[in-house]
Amino acid sequence: MADKDYYEVLGVDRGAEASAIKSAYRKLAKELHPDKNPGDDKAEQRFKEINQAYDILKDEQKRAAYDRYGHEAFQNGGGAHAGGGFENGGGFADIFDEMFGEFMGGRGGGRRRTSTRGSDLRYNLDVSLEDAFAGKQARVKVNASAGCDECHGSGAAGGSEPVSCPSCQGAGKVRAQQGFFTVERTCPTCQGAGRVIDNPCGSCGGAGRVNKEKTLSVNIPSGIEDGTRIRVAGEGEAGLRGGPAGDLYIFVTIQPHRFFRRDGADIQCRVPIPMTTASLGGSIEVPTIDGGRARVNIPAGTQTGQQFRLRAKGMSVLRSNVRGDMYVQAQIETPVNLTKDQRDLLKKFEDSGGGSPKHSPESEGFFTKVKEFWDDLKD
Repeated sequence: MADKDYYEVLGVDRGAEASAIKSAYRKLAKELHPDKNPGDDKAEQRFKEINQAYDILKDEQKRAAYDRYGHEAFQNGGGAHAGGGFENGGGFADIFDEMFGEFMGGRGGGRRRTSTRGSDLRYNLDVSLEDAFAGKQARVKVNASAGCDECHGSGAAGGSEPVSCPSCQGAGKVRAQQGFFTVERTCPTCQGAGRVIDNPCGSCGGAGRVNKEKTLSVNIPSGIEDGTRIRVAGEGEAGLRGGPAGDLYIFVTIQPHRFFRRDGADIQCRVPIPMTTASLGGSIEVPTIDGGRARVNIPAGTQTGQQFRLRAKGMSVLRSNVRGDMYVQAQIETPVNLTKDQRDLLKKFEDSGGGSPKHSPESEGFFTKVKEFWDDLKD
């Protein structure tokens, strides 16, 4: 099984939706189930293969790891089972109950769920560009259910324990005869748990959990990208009646900056430059993302849109000591609110040939092309 593609095993494309993968698995599981193929070793082996494949592809994170690294992602304890078995009854077990649980003998009495895993939570975290560059420990407040301290998650008061359900005698399922079939359903009294609480906890009402606000410290690594998802295991909703807690997923959004625009590991910064500095040359001082300053030399004749590169002044790169570059884009500023003397000086510059091709090559080239365009229209 180690060298077989999981998508090929289930007969689906790599881009298949989760619903299509589940549908393909159910169809194959029904065809290859050992109860329908007694003594068929080949069918039994295929049955193990489809279960191992589905166990990986049904899980979003496992599937992403498999798509990126293949089978190596689950070797040496990476998560899949080399023997093709089930993970805590996962994969086939859940769907088997869904397909056959109502009509078959319950596979030795069926599985009883005395506890339920808590739900996962989502938290949207806004991060400034400076914090994305330097990294930080962010404190987030989450309203979620937590295990009840009074009953320690059992749901029963006074140290008592849940008792066997009187309706199903602890089986978690009840049976009824309908014609030629014996129909098996989840027990309506205990909801499949097999046990009920006679004396529920007064604090949580028997649920084993209560709503609380908790504050968590989350590491935001330097160089983090916009849209990154951070998983905090076990910090989601508490499980029902002592079940395992869900996970907290933090989705990071990098806030726009008033000066800088991020472009991967590089930073863009538009800087206004006085017309005189652009014409005569000089130097300007610009801010950097690390809170410092950098000096940029402006050569004479600089035009709007011209860029100047500052090496290693850009963003941090995730899990690396490397930094990107910073690009300063010149935006030549036309002077306004001129005095009479200033206007006279500019007029004198114009009269001395300031608008000639020698001094304004781009303007001269543009208007030459415009004239040629108009001449072509006349022809």
